[in-house]
Amino acid sequence: MSETKRAYRYRFYPTDEQSTILAQTFGCVRFVYNDGLQTRSLAYKERGEKLSYGDLSARLPHLKQTYPWLADVSSVPLQQALRHLNTAFENFFAGRARYPRFKCKQNKQSATYVCM
Repeated sequence: MSETKRAYRYRFYPTDEQSTILAQTFGCVRFVYNDGLQTRSLAYKERGEKLSYGDLSARLPHLKQTYPWLADVSSVPLQQALRHLNTAFENFFAGRARYPRFKCKQNKQSATYVCM
């Protein structure tokens, strides 16, 4: 039996407090994505080692100890950022996309929450 997956996109108008929380979440997601990209690139250049999503997600607790402000946001968007990075590398190696780029504050900000 096939399962239908749905995604919903909502427009909302956050309060000042919610805007602060969103900005913090976006910053943490961007930081984790960029750290994962740098870690994965350096591992390949220096040791020829290919890191997977599991390898990078195992580093999250260490990152949270090193940068305590990462613990202030939900871990779900941080894990999703690493999944998105893994998908970006899969698309690159399959020839469907260019090499993943670092995220910057000026571009689109997003965070993904998964509900089951």
